[in-house]
Amino acid sequence: MRDAIVGERLDQYELTELLARSGMASIFKATDTRSGQAVALKVPHMQYESDIAFYQRFEREEKIGQKLEHPNIVRVLRPEHKSRMYLVMEYAEGRSLRAIMSARKRIPLPEALDIARQVCRALVYMHQHGIIHRDLKPENLLLTEDGHVKLLDFGIAMDEAARRLTWAGLSATIGTPDYMAPEQVRGRRGDARTDVYALGTLLYEMITGDLPHRGANAHAIMRAKMDEDPRPPHEILPDIDPSVEEIILRAIERSPRERYASAAEMLADLEDPSRVVTNDRTERRARPLLRSLRLPRRALGPVATVAVIVALGVLIWATSRPGPRHHAEPPAAPGRVRAPAGP
Repeated sequence: MRDAIVGERLDQYELTELLARSGMASIFKATDTRSGQAVALKVPHMQYESDIAFYQRFEREEKIGQKLEHPNIVRVLRPEHKSRMYLVMEYAEGRSLRAIMSARKRIPLPEALDIARQVCRALVYMHQHGIIHRDLKPENLLLTEDGHVKLLDFGIAMDEAARRLTWAGLSATIGTPDYMAPEQVRGRRGDARTDVYALGTLLYEMITGDLPHRGANAHAIMRAKMDEDPRPPHEILPDIDPSVEEIILRAIERSPRERYASAAEMLADLEDPSRVVTNDRTERRARPLLRSLRLPRRALGPVATVAVIVALGVLIWATSRPGPRHHAEPPAAPGRVRAPAGP
């Protein structure tokens, strides 16, 4: 058996166009010869079909997709028969959010908020069904011509009701560095707040045209996520609405405990940003110097050592100084002898 190619038939599906190709699979546009409808097929490359861990992951992706039915999530269909491993999805005409952002740099605030709301509605639905996406990024969001958002790719999604999978050999990290939450960087499984973090990062990028953390490479970005606060959006876009900035900064807090507790909570603020009360997250704008002097955790050790040395030096200097001088009595006049003090 070889890799699938355009023009051949795979069970009831005729492959008509190659839509995308990654290191692990190809995605084809296809025609369902029984219904006549256009569908999309995700077909793994042959070298992965015999990999047990990959098979489990692919099977999990299919089962998760078939559990979900929401207007902002691409539906995963059930073929009548499969002669090899592949995934059948509804076909949606449109462009990825990544392609749109690359062409336009920044997305106007009303449009960016509309996209974020649609994605958030999908997350609320997924989380209610115990599904955590864990790889929310512009490449996994499709926008149709009328602005409708479709969430794709459940390749590393987690079903909280299912047993844990082994990912060894498939990926060095679970997620994409620019959008991974700090807990993912630390190797934890994550929860609903992990998706909230990714959505906050997406909204940040759509509005500012940049990312909250920058680095020379993926490792530098991941270290920054753990050690440093994100740049407030107003530093890139000074006229940003403070309420929108508050939503973003709350979503991308380093500690999950400081983020929105749920996608539903974030959606409520996205639906009406005017109701958002700003707090110390946006008040950091009034303290740029203190923020610029904040040291990463890895620098605290050397700084503490220097502080101790300086303190010891000051103590030694203080204790080695001569004590206060006593004023001596003036010498007696020549020829006179001072009588000793009597009892």
